[in-house]
Amino acid sequence: MKNLEIITQKIHDIRGFKVMLDFDLAQLYDVETRVLKQAVRRNINRFPEDFMFELSENEMNSLRSQIVTLKKGRGQHTKYNPFAFTEQGVAMLSSVLKSDRAIEINISIMRTFVAIRQFALNYTELQNKINEIEGQLPEIYNVLNYLVEKETTKTETERTKIGFKK
Repeated sequence: MKNLEIITQKIHDIRGFKVMLDFDLAQLYDVETRVLKQAVRRNINRFPEDFMFELSENEMNSLRSQIVTLKKGRGQHTKYNPFAFTEQGVAMLSSVLKSDRAIEINISIMRTFVAIRQFALNYTELQNKINEIEGQLPEIYNVLNYLVEKETTKTETERTKIGFKK
Protein backbone atom coordinates (compact mmCIF):
# COMPACT_ATOMS: atom_id res chain seq x y z
CA MET A 1 0.00 0.00 0.00
CA LYS A 2 2.92 2.31 0.67
CA ASN A 3 4.07 1.95 -2.97
CA LEU A 4 0.60 3.01 -4.10
CA GLU A 5 0.80 6.24 -2.08
CA ILE A 6 4.35 7.04 -3.21
CA ILE A 7 3.54 6.43 -6.85
CA THR A 8 0.23 8.33 -6.67
CA GLN A 9 2.12 11.41 -5.44
CA LYS A 10 4.36 11.22 -8.50
CA ILE A 11 1.54 11.18 -11.04
CA HIS A 12 0.82 14.59 -12.57
CA ASP A 13 -1.89 15.85 -14.89
CA ILE A 14 -0.17 17.49 -17.86
CA ARG A 15 -1.76 18.23 -21.25
CA GLY A 16 -4.80 16.25 -20.17
CA PHE A 17 -2.75 13.10 -19.52
CA LYS A 18 -1.90 11.39 -16.25
CA VAL A 19 1.89 11.20 -16.50
CA MET A 20 5.00 10.41 -14.54
CA LEU A 21 8.19 12.41 -15.04
CA ASP A 22 11.53 10.90 -15.97
CA PHE A 23 13.32 11.93 -12.76
CA ASP A 24 10.58 10.38 -10.59
CA LEU A 25 10.67 7.16 -12.61
CA ALA A 26 14.48 7.06 -12.46
CA GLN A 27 14.28 7.38 -8.67
CA LEU A 28 11.74 4.56 -8.46
CA TYR A 29 13.77 2.34 -10.81
CA ASP A 30 16.92 3.20 -8.87
CA VAL A 31 18.80 4.44 -11.96
CA GLU A 32 20.17 7.83 -12.90
CA THR A 33 17.84 10.05 -14.92
CA ARG A 34 20.40 10.33 -17.70
CA VAL A 35 20.53 6.51 -17.97
CA LEU A 36 16.75 6.33 -18.27
CA LYS A 37 16.67 9.10 -20.89
CA GLN A 38 19.52 7.48 -22.80
CA ALA A 39 17.66 4.14 -22.92
CA VAL A 40 14.54 5.93 -24.16
CA ARG A 41 16.45 7.85 -26.85
CA ARG A 42 18.05 4.60 -28.07
CA ASN A 43 14.56 3.14 -28.45
CA ILE A 44 12.67 6.29 -29.41
CA ASN A 45 10.52 4.44 -31.97
CA ARG A 46 8.85 2.64 -29.03
CA PHE A 47 7.66 5.96 -27.57
CA PRO A 48 5.15 7.81 -29.78
CA GLU A 49 3.72 11.11 -28.52
CA ASP A 50 0.83 9.45 -26.71
CA PHE A 51 3.37 7.35 -24.74
CA MET A 52 5.93 10.05 -23.97
CA PHE A 53 6.55 13.74 -24.62
CA GLU A 54 9.07 16.34 -23.54
CA LEU A 55 7.74 19.15 -21.37
CA SER A 56 7.72 22.66 -22.81
CA GLU A 57 9.56 25.52 -21.13
CA ASN A 58 6.26 26.86 -19.69
CA GLU A 59 5.32 23.45 -18.30
CA MET A 60 8.80 23.13 -16.81
CA ASN A 61 8.54 26.53 -15.14
CA SER A 62 5.11 25.64 -13.81
CA LEU A 63 6.55 22.44 -12.34
CA ARG A 64 9.40 24.37 -10.74
CA SER A 65 6.84 26.36 -8.78
CA GLN A 66 4.99 23.19 -7.71
CA ILE A 67 7.90 20.82 -7.05
CA VAL A 68 10.54 22.18 -4.72
CA THR A 69 13.17 19.75 -6.00
CA LEU A 70 13.36 21.44 -9.39
CA LYS A 71 15.71 24.39 -8.94
CA LYS A 72 17.36 26.65 -11.45
CA GLY A 73 21.09 27.10 -11.41
CA ARG A 74 24.29 25.40 -12.43
CA GLY A 75 24.70 21.94 -10.99
CA GLN A 76 21.36 22.00 -9.18
CA HIS A 77 19.34 19.87 -11.56
CA THR A 78 19.17 18.92 -15.21
CA LYS A 79 19.05 21.78 -17.67
CA TYR A 80 16.98 19.68 -20.08
CA ASN A 81 13.24 19.52 -19.83
CA PRO A 82 11.99 16.22 -18.43
CA PHE A 83 10.15 13.56 -20.35
CA ALA A 84 6.58 12.87 -19.28
CA PHE A 85 5.45 9.24 -19.64
CA THR A 86 1.81 8.23 -19.94
CA GLU A 87 0.63 4.89 -18.59
CA GLN A 88 1.48 3.23 -21.91
CA GLY A 89 4.91 4.88 -21.91
CA VAL A 90 5.64 3.60 -18.43
CA ALA A 91 4.63 0.10 -19.56
CA MET A 92 6.99 0.42 -22.52
CA LEU A 93 9.84 1.38 -20.18
CA SER A 94 9.88 -2.15 -18.80
CA SER A 95 10.96 -3.41 -22.23
CA VAL A 96 13.71 -0.80 -22.40
CA LEU A 97 15.00 -1.03 -18.82
CA LYS A 98 15.60 -4.72 -18.39
CA SER A 99 16.03 -5.36 -14.67
CA ASP A 100 14.09 -7.07 -11.92
CA ARG A 101 13.64 -3.72 -10.20
CA ALA A 102 12.14 -2.19 -13.36
CA ILE A 103 9.66 -5.06 -13.66
CA GLU A 104 8.67 -4.83 -9.99
CA ILE A 105 8.18 -1.05 -10.12
CA ASN A 106 6.29 -1.23 -13.41
CA ILE A 107 3.82 -3.68 -11.89
CA SER A 108 3.28 -1.28 -8.96
CA ILE A 109 2.85 1.68 -11.30
CA MET A 110 0.33 -0.16 -13.50
CA ARG A 111 -1.66 -1.11 -10.39
CA THR A 112 -1.63 2.52 -9.27
CA PHE A 113 -2.93 3.76 -12.63
CA VAL A 114 -5.70 1.13 -12.48
CA ALA A 115 -6.60 2.21 -8.91
CA ILE A 116 -6.79 5.86 -9.98
CA ARG A 117 -9.03 4.95 -12.93
CA GLN A 118 -11.26 2.84 -10.66
CA PHE A 119 -11.55 5.71 -8.17
CA ALA A 120 -12.53 8.08 -10.98
CA LEU A 121 -15.19 5.64 -12.21
CA ASN A 122 -16.59 5.18 -8.70
CA TYR A 123 -16.66 8.95 -8.16
CA THR A 124 -18.48 9.50 -11.44
CA GLU A 125 -20.95 6.74 -10.63
CA LEU A 126 -21.62 8.25 -7.19
CA GLN A 127 -22.06 11.73 -8.69
CA ASN A 128 -24.57 10.36 -11.21
CA LYS A 129 -26.57 8.68 -8.42
CA ILE A 130 -26.64 11.90 -6.40
CA ASN A 131 -27.86 13.82 -9.45
CA GLU A 132 -30.54 11.19 -10.04
CA ILE A 133 -31.78 11.41 -6.45
CA GLU A 134 -31.71 15.20 -6.63
CA GLY A 135 -33.88 15.05 -9.75
CA GLN A 136 -36.38 12.70 -8.11
CA LEU A 137 -36.66 14.61 -4.83
CA PRO A 138 -36.07 18.30 -5.61
CA GLU A 139 -38.10 19.61 -2.66
CA ILE A 140 -36.09 17.65 -0.08
CA TYR A 141 -32.84 18.68 -1.76
CA ASN A 142 -33.89 22.36 -1.72
CA VAL A 143 -34.80 22.17 1.99
CA LEU A 144 -31.45 20.52 2.83
CA ASN A 145 -29.58 23.21 0.88
CA TYR A 146 -31.57 25.91 2.67
CA LEU A 147 -30.75 24.44 6.08
CA VAL A 148 -27.06 24.12 5.27
CA GLU A 149 -26.88 27.70 3.92
CA LYS A 150 -28.84 29.05 6.90
CA GLU A 151 -26.48 27.34 9.36
CA THR A 152 -23.36 28.64 7.61
CA THR A 153 -24.65 32.25 7.39
CA LYS A 154 -25.81 32.44 11.00
CA THR A 155 -23.92 35.18 12.85
CA GLU A 156 -23.11 35.67 16.51
CA THR A 157 -25.89 38.25 16.92
CA GLU A 158 -28.56 35.79 15.81
CA ARG A 159 -27.66 33.31 18.51
CA THR A 160 -29.46 33.33 21.83
CA LYS A 161 -27.13 34.74 24.44
CA ILE A 162 -26.51 32.64 27.52
CA GLY A 163 -25.72 34.07 30.90
CA PHE A 164 -26.86 36.68 33.41
CA LYS A 165 -29.15 39.42 32.10
CA LYS A 166 -29.60 42.79 33.82
